[in-house]
Amino acid sequence: MIQLDWRPDTDSAIPVYQQIINTFIQHIQTGDWPIGGQLPSQRQLAEQFHVNRSTISKAMTTLLSDGVLTTAFGGGTRIASNSWSTMIQQPVDWQHYIDSGEFEANQETIQRINEVETQTKIRLSTGEIGPELFPVDLVQKAMKQAAAKLTNLNYLPPMGSQALREAIVSRLANWGIETTAENVLITSGSLQSLQLIAVSLLAQGATVYTTPASYLKSLRVLQSVHAHFKSLPTDGEGLQYWHIAAEDRQRLLYVIPTFDNPDGEVMSRQRREDLIQYAQERQLPIIEDSAYQDLWLDTRPPQPLKALDTAGNVLYLGSISKSLAPGMRIGWIVGPQSIIKRLADVKMQTDYGASSLSQMVLTEVLNDADYDQYLNRLRQQLKRRRDHAVTVLKRELSSVATWQIPAGGFYIWLTLASKINVQRLFNVAAQAGVLLNPGSVYGKGAQQNVRLSYAFADETVFERGIKVVAKLISDQLSAE
Repeated sequence: MIQLDWRPDTDSAIPVYQQIINTFIQHIQTGDWPIGGQLPSQRQLAEQFHVNRSTISKAMTTLLSDGVLTTAFGGGTRIASNSWSTMIQQPVDWQHYIDSGEFEANQETIQRINEVETQTKIRLSTGEIGPELFPVDLVQKAMKQAAAKLTNLNYLPPMGSQALREAIVSRLANWGIETTAENVLITSGSLQSLQLIAVSLLAQGATVYTTPASYLKSLRVLQSVHAHFKSLPTDGEGLQYWHIAAEDRQRLLYVIPTFDNPDGEVMSRQRREDLIQYAQERQLPIIEDSAYQDLWLDTRPPQPLKALDTAGNVLYLGSISKSLAPGMRIGWIVGPQSIIKRLADVKMQTDYGASSLSQMVLTEVLNDADYDQYLNRLRQQLKRRRDHAVTVLKRELSSVATWQIPAGGFYIWLTLASKINVQRLFNVAAQAGVLLNPGSVYGKGAQQNVRLSYAFADETVFERGIKVVAKLISDQLSAE
């Protein structure tokens, strides 16, 4: 859908309908609007331009008759592929190139979330800590310490800063993961870690097993190898790994065993031990995403899968995005040295390394004793926010939704009553200034779910947002 950020000048001597025509032609000439791109409806255009529907109709009629636009039943109004007259240069058909690219477009819902997230007043879905939770003093101190040691900002070694990798190794030991700096690769966040694994290690058509509702399904990161997703059933202890088919040509398991995104589930220690034994017996590779591992709210979770891995089956993904700052764009992969070297080589071919400055600053943060104190405070603050969120949900939505209380992480996974249209709720909530994450982006079986985050919005804002959502649900149900 073509996006427009323009309004006609009502004080101009040029008639408004002609201004609309001129603006449309200009965008088509410059290639801003690709051939085949769909325009909003005439009603939407009239509302955005603050003009009468008849004015829009007059402009559109001219553009349609001249061949600039075309219409098709059920397909809306689109930019035509033919030139409208010799007075206008035929633009490059950029849509042809877009369609030829390797990456498919994100789901429309995810595109919408990405477009409006930073502008939305009430963000009930954002997977970040709120600005007021950010440790300004700690990071400023680390930046000053890094600046004092700064001699250049050149490229770092392929695997990343030696000092940062050693700091990560030291912290992993607290979770029972015994490794070395040579087994650690610094990446530009977990998303790049997944991309590197996809292009470096997976064959075309590989099968990726994951939970029914999975963060991985909200991404297009494995599309370069045309991976096939298969969902595994879950129970109270975690995913049921024994349903993995042995006959798949190439298969791997992606799992967030600690505070899964989006449903917040925690895999039991026994299930972790059994899974590792199963993986070793069947040579099953596992990608373990540990993004929320440090963010327990009640009791410390079991050891990571990587701590139990003695055969090198697990590629362990870490990140600073959830516990500190996604804007630093720093993540890491822990695995066998042969794999790490291969991934490092591919990374150097794509971006020549993550930010040198971010790595220097993060090294200072991780080596600072105040970082552990910050994590303790953060867990306390998140626990308070979670408890308040549950109280608000019980009061406002208990008649139309169910949920489990998460033991850590950021999210509450709501299941709404079947009579509620979740996609419609998402749309009207966005219009009302409240951003939700509908469950459909995490899997086909999550059409009645909504992911809420208690990490970003403070208690007052969260409560205000839930009241808006409750009112919108009530309005939807009363209209049917």
